[in-house]
Amino acid sequence: MTFKYGSVGMLAMILCLVGPVTATGAEDDAATLRHLKEVLWPKAYAEQDTDLLDSILTDEFRLIDADGNWFTKDDELEYIRNNKPAYDSLVFRVKRLDVFENGAAVVAGEGTVVGTDDEGPYVMTYQSTNVLIKRNGAWKAVSSHVSGAKRVGTN
Repeated sequence: MTFKYGSVGMLAMILCLVGPVTATGAEDDAATLRHLKEVLWPKAYAEQDTDLLDSILTDEFRLIDADGNWFTKDDELEYIRNNKPAYDSLVFRVKRLDVFENGAAVVAGEGTVVGTDDEGPYVMTYQSTNVLIKRNGAWKAVSSHVSGAKRVGTN
């Protein structure tokens, strides 16, 4: 079969008819995930907002902390309900953000916690990797793994 405009011309004509192909959906997902991890998740802990955290985590959520302990969603909700933050600030910086075509994502990066404790002012860092799924149009965390927590100095 031959086309009057050849295969390249035909492809160009089809693209003109359907419009430009963009990654807007993936870009929107990436922006949503970045906001969730850098803004909403730290806000839930800082403000003891169990409703916000509940909206971020799936019911089957599991956390593995830096000491290797396992926690459920209910454990995390109970923890923030009963433990006022002892730090002054928590900032998370995304270093890896991958959105996959199957509705899953990996968001990883470094958290920096600044505060004062019995030893005086401190800065603590940790690494965190999160697996999220898109469920009913919303991104939800299924898993979180924390490692490399260390006190890096004092103010």
